[in-house]
Amino acid sequence: MRYRIAYLTWLTAVLGSIAVPVMAERNLIPSLESIPDVCPERPNEPNWMQNIALRDAYHRVLVQDIYRAQNMERIVETGSCDCATRFPTWDTAEGAFRENHADADRAEMLQASDTYNRLANDLRSQAKAICEAAGNW
Repeated sequence: MRYRIAYLTWLTAVLGSIAVPVMAERNLIPSLESIPDVCPERPNEPNWMQNIALRDAYHRVLVQDIYRAQNMERIVETGSCDCATRFPTWDTAEGAFRENHADADRAEMLQASDTYNRLANDLRSQAKAICEAAGNW
């Protein structure tokens, strides 16, 4: 009988000690719908970009790179980092893609992505300073 009471006491202590971490761990599971800390009302990507075939994903990446570069340019040019400036609609980036790159082959699109990334990265530190001052970084 003593052995059984000791065993049950031990079992209760062990289960009690792991119950709290298990419950806490459950709260750490990330959701698929993350809400950004800055400018949570960002416009969604165009539907065609969200539903693009995997073999054409480089089209989507190029539009994203154009969008990022244009936004960095806009922030630096205007000296403003309000949400509409930092995260405008996708229309301008999508238009630049259709006008300048829609007929390009994969290699040309990847090269264009690299060019837009370099531009965005060159402007990033200036844009970051403007946005940090506005509380939008």
